[in-house]
Amino acid sequence: MHNSRRTVLKTAAALALTFSVGMAHAAWPERPITLIVPWGAGGGTDATARIIGSLLEKDLGQPVNVVNRTGGNGVVGHQAIASGKPDGYTIGLATVEIAMMHHQGLTQLSYKDYTPLSLMNYDPAALTVSDSSPYKTLEDLLAAAKANPGKLKSSGTGLGGIWHLGLAGMFGSLKLDPNSIRWVPSNGAAPALVDLAAGGVEVLASSLPEARSLIDAGKARALVIMDAKPSALYPNVPTLKSATGSDWGTGAWRGIVAPKGLPKDIQQKLAASLKKIYDSKEYQDFMGGRGFGIVYADSAAFGKFWEKSDSDMGTIMKTLGMAK
Repeated sequence: MHNSRRTVLKTAAALALTFSVGMAHAAWPERPITLIVPWGAGGGTDATARIIGSLLEKDLGQPVNVVNRTGGNGVVGHQAIASGKPDGYTIGLATVEIAMMHHQGLTQLSYKDYTPLSLMNYDPAALTVSDSSPYKTLEDLLAAAKANPGKLKSSGTGLGGIWHLGLAGMFGSLKLDPNSIRWVPSNGAAPALVDLAAGGVEVLASSLPEARSLIDAGKARALVIMDAKPSALYPNVPTLKSATGSDWGTGAWRGIVAPKGLPKDIQQKLAASLKKIYDSKEYQDFMGGRGFGIVYADSAAFGKFWEKSDSDMGTIMKTLGMAK
């Protein structure tokens, strides 16, 4: 009788717990959500996070606090996202660097440590030259690089940054030495643009939005975009496929993620809200007005995209001798 009573009590407790957990999920969100950004205030990633955060706040009816956690070339912020409780109250805007950092030995973190929710932005790599450059087409540039390996210089990020790997990957896809054009490290596309205008480098590797100021001023021209389809910003810029036949493509991406183990019901609610945001006029106008590439992938497709990005980055880094 005593054992029977204990069994009944245990069963009741288990049911109560199940019910309370279910109710907790059903009520989500009941308090503010933190959206972690691994990069500093004022940049493109921060701007993207803040428009998503403000629209998410409206849709979910709870404050969404955007918090910049910088340091370690993106490691600190990405670690803060991964270390959060998987309860829907900590999310983050992951960037392409998370597909690169563990290959460099900077962290153990990879796509396996997160719940992907939605890809929200993708800016393909592109090559731009000065308006006074003798290279009118990508074919001209490649011919010069083959004739004088290592003589021409390019810039756009630090050594091993996304635009450096984009350029090296393009050369690899064309069966050329990845160091055919020498890489000059910089603190991003902005200082590299100054170098290009001053003649310090012959080629800028970056996204087209980053090169927009010089292109629109008539001081630079884009030779190629490393994507399967033309740019909405500059539709006349040839794709790498059309110029060379190569299927290579890469770029900088941003997507909303949560810590690994996010309950399915919360994941579905967040994903539905993010899709609504992506489709909204506010988001489309905000991103389009800045020239940011607007690309969406749901949780499953984003996960596959991220895994491929990770594999591609690892392959190029090994080729360059940069993988640890």
